[in-house]
Amino acid sequence: MSETMQAAVLHGPGDIRVEQVPVPRPGPNEALVRVAACGVCGSDIPRMLRPGGAYHLPLICGHEFAGHVVALGEDLAASGAVAEGDLVTVPPLLPCRACGPCAQGNFSLCEDYDYFGSRRAGAYAQYATVPAGNLLVVPRDLDPRAAAMLDPAAIALHAVWRTKLRAGHRVAVVGAGPIGLFAIQWAALSGASEILSIDVSEEKAAMARQAGATHTATSPEEAREHAGDGYDVVVESAGAPATVEQAVSLAARLGHAVFIGIPHDPVVLPKATFSSFLRREVTLHGAWNSFSAPFPGDEWRHAARAMAEGRLEWKFMITHELGLDELPGTMHRLGDRSVFSSKVLFLPNGD
Repeated sequence: MSETMQAAVLHGPGDIRVEQVPVPRPGPNEALVRVAACGVCGSDIPRMLRPGGAYHLPLICGHEFAGHVVALGEDLAASGAVAEGDLVTVPPLLPCRACGPCAQGNFSLCEDYDYFGSRRAGAYAQYATVPAGNLLVVPRDLDPRAAAMLDPAAIALHAVWRTKLRAGHRVAVVGAGPIGLFAIQWAALSGASEILSIDVSEEKAAMARQAGATHTATSPEEAREHAGDGYDVVVESAGAPATVEQAVSLAARLGHAVFIGIPHDPVVLPKATFSSFLRREVTLHGAWNSFSAPFPGDEWRHAARAMAEGRLEWKFMITHELGLDELPGTMHRLGDRSVFSSKVLFLPNGD
């Protein structure tokens, strides 16, 4: 193995350079993973393009990844928990395992966590070192691209499980990016009687229908036409102030709205929307990350099984498969929305 590897290194807001850097060495309880695929998360775009997006610089970003174990630290090798050649997906949160939420098994709420691609080196690189606790071995015949998409799949499931979604419920999903598309599939697998997908993009509306949406809307007016007396469950994955307000307004009496998207501007609920939320006794849920006990959680294990068994579709979401050389330009185009994308995957080793 070469002593250096290719990596996309963030040096400052928008200053992304593809460079040769040293291959990291695994510690005693770590593995060296040859990255097969790393997806672009919506959070990567402001992190890499806006001031204050990264915790420290320079930084290798990227946290939605999977790959093959190529070397083991001494302690990890002795444990027999993982072997060279194993295909692994990597839950990106590294919980402290010492705070109150961690002691309760609520790892998503950890008060002192580390995180691949934002607080420590991530996987827009050919190799990454991964602690034993973050190595989730998946079936070797699972496509590594699917394994790299388990993070958004698990995030969507974590959010759905925050609600009381039951068979026969009417469901609306706001935003048809990968998390929204997985939320549509989880709703369908849960027996939802009707699933409305809301996104301004006609291309994403087509993807939503492929995911299992029974109806699509590309404007608030069109969504309201479908809503009737409201939806039992609303999943908000876009994170824009307007879509947050829309999600609240679409919930039925005693309905549940869960929020995944991260707004970058103030969110204000108009008086009429707030009054409706009160009078309808709607329950609003926050959903953060995807982790539970035992780490990384049933969200990850359930999603991995669903993908391996073919119940969870993923290939139709991939719009770009690129090498690391194309990462800087692609990030800038994603930032100014000049590229239509659902899921962009980088294949650092050309697999």
